[in-house]
Amino acid sequence: MVNLFPNDSYDTPPGRRTFLSRILFNSRLYFYSKTYYNFYRIGRCAGRGRFDRDRQSYYSGLNVRILESCGARIHLRGLNHLSDTPGPFVIVANHQSSVETAILNAVISPRLDFTFVIKRSLFSVPFFGAAMRAIDAIGVDRVNPREDFKEVMRAGQELLKEGRSVLIFPESTRQREFLPERFNTIGLKLAKSAGVRIIPLALKTDFLEPGALIPEFGSLHRSRHIHLEFGEPLDASGNGREAHRQILDFIAERTAHWNLAERRAPCASAGLNGFRPAPVS
Repeated sequence: MVNLFPNDSYDTPPGRRTFLSRILFNSRLYFYSKTYYNFYRIGRCAGRGRFDRDRQSYYSGLNVRILESCGARIHLRGLNHLSDTPGPFVIVANHQSSVETAILNAVISPRLDFTFVIKRSLFSVPFFGAAMRAIDAIGVDRVNPREDFKEVMRAGQELLKEGRSVLIFPESTRQREFLPERFNTIGLKLAKSAGVRIIPLALKTDFLEPGALIPEFGSLHRSRHIHLEFGEPLDASGNGREAHRQILDFIAERTAHWNLAERRAPCASAGLNGFRPAPVS
């Protein structure tokens, strides 16, 4: 199993941005040409029935390296929470950009067998759809909330019984700012019904923004660091109110901290950008 992140924390080391990326300045063509070619390879692999956990981690790891080669600085925290307690889990995260689905397999797959809840329309996206079908992603239409809820409960419980974790973005669609009132409780309800624990995941992935004309061809913002932090597994039993409050507090606190630190020009120019340094072993 390919594992780019064997430790509990990770920070992109200096010097990962390539010379070609530098001489092309802020051109998106370099980034998207490499990214789309990688998704083409992923789709071909999935179409041949070879997209197992090892390859999921490998190709997602290539996306990590592509991002870093284009100037992205990635900071991961709390990876121990994926392995210190036996799974499976329901993982719930805020949702900002396509960076998440590009790199999360490299982060999670070496520790957990998991899949996503996604928009059903994404199954028709060339190459990406084949990969999502290969990992048994759960598709929802986001038209009828009641039917979507039933599908997530049905398919999610089956996968969790098989020992596979499920990652849900309860905001349903990408949001620039985290607002607790948009974060529904579907993940918590799935975890409670399946008798598993729930892990909050706070994300800041606005390094890549949606494009004005073509959403999947947005601009790159190298001053914005990419942050992912997993919280401790929570018990979903009872009425779930306390667990839901803890999830909201965790994501709100981490995203607010990162956003505030990013606005502090001296820290940003020094390369600190508000992340907590990895402990020295």
